[in-house]
Amino acid sequence: MEQLTNLLPVLLGSDANVYGMARSFYMEYGVTSLAIGKGALAATANSRLVKIAVVEPRLEEDEVFVAVMKKFAADHPNTTRVLVSCGDNYTGLMARNRAALEGLYHFACPTPELWEQLDMKENFYKACEAHGIAFPRTFGCTAENWRTVQLPFDFPCIVKASNSVAYWNCKFPHKKKVFIANNRQEFEEIVAAIYSSSYQDSLVLQEYIPGEDCQMRVLNCYSGLDHKVRLMALGRPLLEEQTPEGIGNYAAILSVKDEELMGRMKAFLEDVGWEGFSNFDMKYDVRDGQYKMFEMNPRQGRSSFFVTASGYNLAKWLVDDVVLHKPAELTIADTQSLWMIAPAGILRRYLKDKNLLAQAEALIRAGKASHQLFCKEDFSLKRGIWYIKNQLNNYRKYKRYFGNKSLKD
Repeated sequence: MEQLTNLLPVLLGSDANVYGMARSFYMEYGVTSLAIGKGALAATANSRLVKIAVVEPRLEEDEVFVAVMKKFAADHPNTTRVLVSCGDNYTGLMARNRAALEGLYHFACPTPELWEQLDMKENFYKACEAHGIAFPRTFGCTAENWRTVQLPFDFPCIVKASNSVAYWNCKFPHKKKVFIANNRQEFEEIVAAIYSSSYQDSLVLQEYIPGEDCQMRVLNCYSGLDHKVRLMALGRPLLEEQTPEGIGNYAAILSVKDEELMGRMKAFLEDVGWEGFSNFDMKYDVRDGQYKMFEMNPRQGRSSFFVTASGYNLAKWLVDDVVLHKPAELTIADTQSLWMIAPAGILRRYLKDKNLLAQAEALIRAGKASHQLFCKEDFSLKRGIWYIKNQLNNYRKYKRYFGNKSLKD
């Protein structure tokens, strides 16, 4: 069995997900991670847990990516380099260039074919249908036919991009991750705005599943190099972020457990032969008592630190597999905890379900709550000032955007 010496986590990206993974590595192994990304974001600035080692705006180009990764490995000899994708695009880069990375880094990722199949939402829904996994009634449109599309369900209608990587890189006024069109006029305004940008791939049109944010569920999994699921952790979001770019990201999560749901998703991942981290977003539909699957992200979720904070360190599961090659059976997380990226005051003001709020308050009092962006071991004056400003800014954002998912701000 390989020994663990001079561990060097190499994280692709620079956002809050990167910071969460860096915290996981620091908590388990006491090491500082190095990050490589297209840019440098505030979530990882002025940190002792993670340093931005390389900023390369052209990193998404395969040849540039391979050159950067080879040079980085050469510049850090005599280290056990563990490579972790923290974005859909980076997982795709790793998958396509696996042969160039092997021998230089320890990592787990799917094949490029499987990444492409499941990262594209239309293909993911086909896989769900084949495996008996429920999802909202779904239709699609293209840049050529959207003006004549007739929806097979009533408004309101969810409008979102099928190709998340291409959509991330496009720009247009009032851009949001996900739109809700309440009528035909809003639908046409939203789609016209999207297709006025560089995004020209298909759009996913879905029936709206009623219910508050707390009807959402988020599932994080790790599948080993043997394609067997080793870790599953389910969370119940209490609130989502409300900014146009943040819709679909979670502001607070309560750890929960549902073995029947997890059993179905384990079978799905092992049937398709997945490898590495995966993240599923879904919503409980009170009309028929089913979880309706929205998407699969080919990485750990942006909020996945909730798994580590509840006692199941994501970095450990990865390192045990790809470096130490330890055999492992399935672990289902069952420790209750509260994860937040917004302040507790936001929960108290905007969470409508009083029972869930009472559970959150009890966990806070019991010391079983964590915050994505606050780590006492990482405190400095600069980071402390940024953190306070970040938290206070949540009140402004929620006041302005709460409940508004239309085209106009």
